[in-house]
Amino acid sequence: MTTDIAPATIAKNEDTPRGFAFGLTAYFLWGFLPFYLKAVAHIPSLEVLAHRAIWSVPVAGIVLLILRRTGDLKVAVQNPRMLAMACLTALIIMANWGIYVWAVAAGRALDAALGYFINPLFSIFLAAVLLKERLAPVQLAAIGLVVVAVAILTYDAGGLPWVSLALTVTWGFYALFRKTLPIGPNQGFFLEVLLISIPCLPYVIWLESTGQGHLLNSTGWDTFILMAAGIITAAPLMIYANGAKLLKLSTIGIMQYIAPTMIFLIAVFVFHEPLSLVKLGAFALIWVALAVYTWSMLKQTRGR
Repeated sequence: MTTDIAPATIAKNEDTPRGFAFGLTAYFLWGFLPFYLKAVAHIPSLEVLAHRAIWSVPVAGIVLLILRRTGDLKVAVQNPRMLAMACLTALIIMANWGIYVWAVAAGRALDAALGYFINPLFSIFLAAVLLKERLAPVQLAAIGLVVVAVAILTYDAGGLPWVSLALTVTWGFYALFRKTLPIGPNQGFFLEVLLISIPCLPYVIWLESTGQGHLLNSTGWDTFILMAAGIITAAPLMIYANGAKLLKLSTIGIMQYIAPTMIFLIAVFVFHEPLSLVKLGAFALIWVALAVYTWSMLKQTRGR
């Protein structure tokens, strides 16, 4: 695909201390996110989602001004195809955020952790089906273990684990389509939250004007935590975007398990969500699948 935006300088495929620090910071921030979502659990999930988008706009905008990368954004807005793709990725990430906010508030952080554990393997599946990438037998075995785990959870619960699957599918397709958006990560994030905030801003104004909102018509604490949604949402994404350029793909692949592991531990030991033997067995299958996938990925990296 050709665009009017100059391609970014390709980073060397090596790990750097700065990239490692950025990566760890981003994933640890994502891992602690359930504490924030629990703090706003008394606020309707749709309202929290709206504030995440609205307050992310100034944060992302300030970063772009500091980096002097607003020119790329202007080109993207003037490109109808690029703008349409940004609208699609914005809708998908909005759905992902909304489900995650609701899941933690509803006491289903374990389901969220499961979804984010499955996600890397779902991304491999998407690459095989949509991008026609060939899968190694080991990768097929890892995906098969995930299918078995989902089948066990479905049988035990009497229905699909829809929270986990919805988070997996939305994030997987977001990552897939985001790759086709030829714009820097910081500019892309700003464009996405700007698009999401277009319907969210009048919604929040309507809530406040009718006395249903929590920004102005409630305690000062609610005002603070809702306004903090911007930095809490934008900071890890932008830190990760800068760290990813300074790390090997294999390193990123391993580090992405940090956040769901933290979510899992927080859900069980802090939020005290019930962990049945069946669910623990399903998680064990997922962990084995991830170990197999990681081993395969590291082996391929060494081969290259």
